[in-house]
Amino acid sequence: MSSLVLIVPGSLEILTGGYGYDRRMVAGLRARGWSVAVRQLDGSFPLPTSTARDDASRVLAAIPDGTTVLVDGLALGALPEEIERETARLRLVALIHHPLAAETGLPPDVAARLETGERRALAAVRLVIVTSGATADALTDYRVDRRRIAIVEPGTDRAPLARGSRGPALHLLCVATLIPRKGHEILFRALAEIPNHNWRLTCVGSAGRDPRTATDLCAQLGTYALANRVKLAGEADGAALAAHYDGADAFVLASLHEGYGMAVAEALARGLPIVSTAVGAIPELVGRDGGLVVPPGDVQALADALVQVLGNARLRDRLRRGAELVRTRLPTWDDAVAKMAETVKMRRP
Repeated sequence: MSSLVLIVPGSLEILTGGYGYDRRMVAGLRARGWSVAVRQLDGSFPLPTSTARDDASRVLAAIPDGTTVLVDGLALGALPEEIERETARLRLVALIHHPLAAETGLPPDVAARLETGERRALAAVRLVIVTSGATADALTDYRVDRRRIAIVEPGTDRAPLARGSRGPALHLLCVATLIPRKGHEILFRALAEIPNHNWRLTCVGSAGRDPRTATDLCAQLGTYALANRVKLAGEADGAALAAHYDGADAFVLASLHEGYGMAVAEALARGLPIVSTAVGAIPELVGRDGGLVVPPGDVQALADALVQVLGNARLRDRLRRGAELVRTRLPTWDDAVAKMAETVKMRRP
């Protein structure tokens, strides 16, 4: 029986794309007969307390010699000394969704510390698994030999086509945690540029991960007189999230950085036209057919793209048909789990 240990900070049930990826890999590998043990670390990572680091060190030390250990990147870069200490006896594999120092809004000293730690940890592991070619490219700056990198993209669940809002105002949907990297502030500024178009926006995502950002975004909606048109709906999963997708007419994401872009893939799986930024795997996912992609951080370009989609029914129909074609090409989670299993078993440097 094939086996591995997954090390992840916090609860595996956290509703983000990265944790969702980890959950699906655990469930999928177990369904294939693997023995997968999950070791959950303190939730303070990637900036752990001293107690959290000590606990993580004990978790690693308790794992039997020769075990394959998949370490989520949120923990890996904060544990360079521990990773270096254990690399001779454990088969350590990094799972990197995106480099820690790429998180938007970090103080320069914190970003530098995270980058240094991640460089050391990545140099010590035997294999690095990333979720997109964009992340693989980003790791060249960390001097990770491309031959030690394997790309295992997320899957996407098959889903019915969205029925849309069927109302007078076009319903835009954004699914993203309220943190600076997801670009809500940029999205709201872009929407404030086009008040005369008939739209409404629902933002699905936790406000609890970064309460200060959530508070600032609420204030921004008041400043721009958007509070009556933008709904911050909080977290949603399962049937509730599916209902949000089903009632949308288009999907928008203004992210400044992504490892992959799982929410965009989920929107394409429902045939929704996309307006998003060119980050992570999003340009490849959307292609030339499924939506409009603009540079990250460019408020005017985002506003112009939204105007095109909101004001041109023929374009929306074309993009919707394009998204319906794209959805047939999206990899499934079974595909993704199969690739992970093959990668972990066969790539044994």
